[in-house]
Amino acid sequence: MPKHTITNLLEVMARLRNPEGGCPWDVEQDFATIAPYTIEEAYEVDQAIREGDMAALADELGDLLFQVVFHAQMAAEAGHFTFADVVAAVTEKMIRRHPHVFGEAEVEDADAQTGAWEVAKEKERIARAEARGEAPSVLDGVAYGYPALMRAVKLQRRAARVGFDWPSKGPVLDKVEEEWAELRAELNTPDGEQRVAEEFGDFLFVVSNLARHLKVDPEQALREANAKFERRFRRIEALLAEDGRGPADSSLEEMDALWDRAKAEQV
Repeated sequence: MPKHTITNLLEVMARLRNPEGGCPWDVEQDFATIAPYTIEEAYEVDQAIREGDMAALADELGDLLFQVVFHAQMAAEAGHFTFADVVAAVTEKMIRRHPHVFGEAEVEDADAQTGAWEVAKEKERIARAEARGEAPSVLDGVAYGYPALMRAVKLQRRAARVGFDWPSKGPVLDKVEEEWAELRAELNTPDGEQRVAEEFGDFLFVVSNLARHLKVDPEQALREANAKFERRFRRIEALLAEDGRGPADSSLEEMDALWDRAKAEQV
């Protein structure tokens, strides 16, 4: 049997946050200062999954759970909500969004369930907007905290649901070329520096749209490209080290040649 329970974890968190005898660092934190750690822990969970390390996954899931408990404790201190409210809300949401499991509804397959899930989420977004006295938008709920490429794709998918999308990848490729030409044009104008960042952003946005049409996850594709670059550059370092040197002791031409060698080795 586990030595500790969620109740023990909640007690630990409350003690850490206690101004009388608690941890000074934990006491001075707020939602904004803790949010980056929450995101960091989610990425570490992802890394443990990708590495297939179940011991690390258990550890990282614990760290992520601690982040939830941390936020809930701060919310309880401010009178907003408690950890119990968090548990109740997500439990009710899962039951509500799975009427085929907890009710009488039926779904044919996983794709049908995904469609029903999105319909349920859309109803919830509309209800939240109306509760705030705001006009609902199909873009509601696409969190600003997502990585930029991921958020771009999510925004595009939302717009595509109501028909705001290219019918095929051909026009998207044309748009990529158009945005690339606009970026190059700004590089060649005397005062273009002020618009380079904007045009570069437009270029990245349409490239992410192309990824969506190609059914490529741009975040995953860039992760793999990063990993490839890291492997090959480390190989360059290893080859230079054989001569007792490092990258700073060699020329760009030499490193380019070693890069080609690493590429040929399929590193």
